[in-house]
Amino acid sequence: MQQSQAPITRDAALRVALAARAMPGITLPQLIDVLQNRIGSDQIDVDELRTVTVTDLKTAFASADGEEDGEDIGIGLEAMKLAVRILWGDTEGEVLPEVLPYNDGDMPGSVRVALASDSGEALNGHFGSCVRYLVYQVSATDTRLVGIRDALEADFAEDKNGFRVQLISDCHVLYVVSVGGPAAAKVIKGGIYPIKRIQGGEAAEVLAEFQQMMTDSPPPWLAKILGVAAGQRLKNYNAELVEDQAE
Repeated sequence: MQQSQAPITRDAALRVALAARAMPGITLPQLIDVLQNRIGSDQIDVDELRTVTVTDLKTAFASADGEEDGEDIGIGLEAMKLAVRILWGDTEGEVLPEVLPYNDGDMPGSVRVALASDSGEALNGHFGSCVRYLVYQVSATDTRLVGIRDALEADFAEDKNGFRVQLISDCHVLYVVSVGGPAAAKVIKGGIYPIKRIQGGEAAEVLAEFQQMMTDSPPPWLAKILGVAAGQRLKNYNAELVEDQAE
């Protein structure tokens, strides 16, 4: 029996997912529907995506919203231009940091930390919508980027949050700009400790703060990850609380 062709290739699917994110108020299914109507087929690949224009998007979404010219549909012309660039693959030249080799045992006393990121080497993403996760091995004296995990395929998963948790299942800690309650519960259930840093920041800055936390009396959850005995964790934490209250 001949295997049927997938309705959308993997590379095309990733571009479409990212393009949908670029347009406020537009969902992934809406964009896929527009593209299939524009292309005239259920089959979508990267070559066909390069035929899509800004006018195509304006016309399609204006029609769906009941507008004539597409100027008042709330998406914005610049957002549609960016979406088309993404569909064409013109944004795929983004410079990302270099991933360095790592073998188990290279950094004694280290933990694995993931940062939700939308660009460069920065913490600037939300758990459920970030483009990628930057994965670092972190000790008290060293940090090493050991992986960059593309998260766009999560949009096509039945359990999007579950897919993302699995993507970073080898990590101990996750930094995000924001994360919803149900998603945070899944992260914790996956054995990962989520830390919300609303202001975001460059990875070097975020990791330096984390290293400081590792060095100065770490909280019980971090001490547990570092392998500190339960009695010593509680002793250190109680001592820290007494000092804070004394100040």
